[in-house]
Amino acid sequence: MIAGGAFDYPTRGAAAPTTCCAMKIPLPTVSQIFVVNHLTSCAVASLSALLLLTSLFALGCAREKAVEPSIEFSKIPPAAQGGRERVDTIAGRVRNARPGQQIIIYAHSGQWWVQPWPERPLIPIKADSTWSTQTHLGFEYAALLVGPDYHPQPTIDVAPTKGGSVALVTIVKGTGTPQLAPAGSLKFSGYDWGVRMIESDKGGMSNLYDSRNVSTDATGALHLRIEKKQDRWSCAEIFLNRSLGYGTYSITVRDTSLLEPAAVLSMFIFDESASEQYFREMDIEVGGRGHGANENHTQYEIQPLYIPGNLSSSAVPAGPLTFLLHWESRDVTFETFRGRYPGAKAQLVSEHEFKSGIPEPGKAVPRLAFLVVPSDKHPMQKPSEVVVEKFRYLP
Repeated sequence: MIAGGAFDYPTRGAAAPTTCCAMKIPLPTVSQIFVVNHLTSCAVASLSALLLLTSLFALGCAREKAVEPSIEFSKIPPAAQGGRERVDTIAGRVRNARPGQQIIIYAHSGQWWVQPWPERPLIPIKADSTWSTQTHLGFEYAALLVGPDYHPQPTIDVAPTKGGSVALVTIVKGTGTPQLAPAGSLKFSGYDWGVRMIESDKGGMSNLYDSRNVSTDATGALHLRIEKKQDRWSCAEIFLNRSLGYGTYSITVRDTSLLEPAAVLSMFIFDESASEQYFREMDIEVGGRGHGANENHTQYEIQPLYIPGNLSSSAVPAGPLTFLLHWESRDVTFETFRGRYPGAKAQLVSEHEFKSGIPEPGKAVPRLAFLVVPSDKHPMQKPSEVVVEKFRYLP
């Protein structure tokens, strides 16, 4: 009630102000209602923010867990003792790989060996997330998902592990019962030799090898044969059972003039345990006539062949020939003689000296192989044989 513009307070004995219910709680003022509403809104907002942060954190964890990479294998090679020529295909798929990542394969046989070769270990991941490569055999295989800046060691003593540029490592055992490399035995020129009995890709073509393709005759000469086995060629190889080191290695071979262009006789030095040094490989290779030439040809080689100057070729005549490899710490000299060297009638046909890239002996041993190489113009037509009369070594 207002009179004359002033408040008219109730007089004594007038009715009391209205109260809430029987408890007579005073009604809240406008200010009090505003404060309560404000606090309630803040509480609701804080709770909503907390729930949102919790949801985002859970979603982030879920997403982080969802993008973890994985490696699957679609083809696993057999479990077998490795070696330079024992190869097969290994393949698989990568899930959730990041851009730029690639695959590296190690095969376990004694040590872990990077595959297929130390100079080309990175395996690209295709657009459909699959990968595949050739690998030398082992008892186990490790697939590594690595970043573009990763440079693998050629060999490692223990299994590879995740860390740094290695995002993931998956190891599987080779399939089947583990196989040791079989080998025959042979005596030739006073030395004990092993005989290859397993497949090899030496020369760029996968060939079978059979101990029945190797024999010696009554004079002690070595016979190496290439035979047809079903629809493939079966070749011959022997290897010395111990390393001889620096010195002069030579073989005297009967007439090679009837060899086909795709047939190659090779005397080479080789160390299976030295992949990082290109197996310390040095070769003398004698091939048949081809490409319109009237004479056979000989190649002197030091691996790797992609380095300029590591290959020299020359023609050789018909009749008996002696091939020499003279190996010292600073140089290697290859020579070819017409006839049986040493001998009064032996005549030098060709010679070449290498002064760089000379390997140390390590565990390298001499090997003799008679094999088929790929040739589109002159593919192998029929079985063949070479006769090696003598192997000599002088320290």
